[in-house]
Order: sequence, then structure tokens, then C-alpha cells
Amino acid sequence: MPDWLPELVASVLAAVLAITLHEAAHGYAALWLGDPTAREAGRLSLNPLRHVDPMGTLLVPGVLLVSQLLTIGQVQMMFGWAKPVPVNIRRLRDPRFGMVAVAAAGPAINVFLAFVAALLWHPVQAAELPDAASGWLFHFLGMLVLANLILGLFNLIPLPPMDGGRILGGLLPPAIGIPFLRLERFGLLLVLGVLFVLPQLVSAWTPMEWLLRYAVSPVLQLVLRVAGHALP
Repeated sequence: MPDWLPELVASVLAAVLAITLHEAAHGYAALWLGDPTAREAGRLSLNPLRHVDPMGTLLVPGVLLVSQLLTIGQVQMMFGWAKPVPVNIRRLRDPRFGMVAVAAAGPAINVFLAFVAALLWHPVQAAELPDAASGWLFHFLGMLVLANLILGLFNLIPLPPMDGGRILGGLLPPAIGIPFLRLERFGLLLVLGVLFVLPQLVSAWTPMEWLLRYAVSPVLQLVLRVAGHALP
């Protein structure tokens, strides 16, 4: 077995769990708030296959992975998306603030899962496991923390159709929020522009590096401290 295979399996499994539970959280939150659309569409599921988008989950990440490995020999940027869980805000008991709660549910579950994964380091460290098993578990839990924080915080970018855009649109006064939410039809182009085009226009600025340094890193330190890990 190649040395890198167990680490790859751990990383993929962590990403799949983070994405699946993120999408499921939207569906369950909508159901609790009065909208059964996801359940009726068979999308209220913890089965990862139900949330796979052929383009966003397979093709785009695959092309980015292969092209970067072939050109620069390392992966500096990954981007993709799962199939969104269907939500009909008109069926929510309070459409405006229900939309905010449904959008916030995905990032919230990601932060919670990161905290749980950080807590699980303690029993793994205390257990008398073989080095190979404990090493794999530590790597898996570490990747689970990172995958959830990166996914959750990335989705808080305040542009529709990102969760942060929907949260912002629901909190703005309707006269501003409704036109802002209509940008969702161009949302994917806006996000791709911010991630790939804007860095070419603004020198020495990389959005993902900024996200990791100024959002993920501080939240990671907070999660680890709250979970009882001593940091320097």
C-alpha cells in the first residue's frame, strides 16, 4: 500500500463528512422551520451520494487537482460545491428570518463538528492503540477539524448563493436585501471572479490565503482552546 493512501483516505472521508452534514443541516433546519421541500425531494439524507453534484463535486475539483499537480506539482487551490438542498422560503413559517436560520445552519454544524473532532483527540491520545492506528486517527480528526472550519467559514462569504450572502440578504432591510438576493443568478460567476480573477488584478492578494490566515486560523485556535488543548 502506498504511504500516501491512508492519508488521502482520511482527507477525503473528512471532506465528505463535512460537506454531507453541511447540506443535511440546511434541510433539517428548513424542516424544523416549516418547509418539508427537502424531505419531499428525497434530499433530507445523510447519504453523501444524495448530495453529489457531477460538475461541482467531481469535475471541477478533479480538473483543478490534476491541472495543478501537472503544472506546479502541488495543490494550492481547490474549489467545488455539493448539490444544494432544495429550500422553499415561502413555506417557512417566517420566510425572512427562516432563510437566515436555514443558511446559518450549514456553517454552524461545521463549527460544531470541528469542536467535536477536537474533543475526540483526548480519548484517542489516552487509548493504547498501535502507532499506525493512532497516527491515522489523529490525521483524520485533524483533517475533520480543518475541513469543517474551511467549509463553514468559506460559505460565510457574503455573496449569494453562499450562505453568508443569504444571511446578509435576510438581515438587510427588504428594500436592499431583495435586490441583493437577486444577484444569486450571477452568484457562481461572482464567487469564481473573487477567487480566480480578482487575485490577477490585485497583486499580492490571494482570497484563500486571506481566509485561512484571518478567519480559519483564529477560529481554529479558539476551537482547540475550548476543546482543552494547550496552545503556545
